[in-house]
Amino acid sequence: MFGRSLIKQAAAPAFRSVVAKRTITSSRIALSDKLFVHRDTSDNNANVKFEFSPENLERAKEIMAKYPPQYKKGAIMPLLDLGQRQLGWTSLPVMNAVAKMVEVPPMRVYEVATFYTMYNREPVGKYFLQLCTTTPCQLCGSTEILKTIESTLGIKVGQTTADGKFTLVEVECAGACVNAPVLAVNDDYYEDLTSETTVKVIESLKAGKPLKAGPQSGRLTCEPKGGLTSLTSEPTGPGFMIRPDL
Repeated sequence: MFGRSLIKQAAAPAFRSVVAKRTITSSRIALSDKLFVHRDTSDNNANVKFEFSPENLERAKEIMAKYPPQYKKGAIMPLLDLGQRQLGWTSLPVMNAVAKMVEVPPMRVYEVATFYTMYNREPVGKYFLQLCTTTPCQLCGSTEILKTIESTLGIKVGQTTADGKFTLVEVECAGACVNAPVLAVNDDYYEDLTSETTVKVIESLKAGKPLKAGPQSGRLTCEPKGGLTSLTSEPTGPGFMIRPDL
């Protein structure tokens, strides 16, 4: 019995030292410029009224007609987009109006609006600038494009210019890697950007005469910059390489 006691006493400190060295690690808190927690403001609270315009109300009815009556909630996303296009952002009244329209608890709509970053939970400028800074765009110079936009507009990522015209955010892959770097301005993509062409795009927006969207390098869509290297001849017609008796 005495021997067992000594063994326990000798083993206890070693056990305690092992436990003391154990640590719990966690990843770094991710920062975002998106709003996921609602706070009432003078222009964003349940008492502010929102109604779809007559034109958008008809559009909303067309959208809902695509879904069976028991699956009206399937229209939540397109209806939120419609409301955002009318108001300029997705406010609490917009979400409540959509919830009433599809006959679901408002929380069901809040869950959607706070999950997808395409819904702007705060007011944005007339020109919503979304710069892709994911790896392909970064390798092609998006870091310099970001610096150019910030210096030209005098704002940082997540900010809006004093005149309310421009809001700048960083986004993940814009899905146009072959035309990197890419800047989305509202629904339009400006591609193959350089610092010089970026300034031209911004100045054209300031003047209210936007440049044509697409590649700013002169190439057509995503064709090779050096010109076509294949499929350079006229396509063959029907029946090519087919036996005449077939």
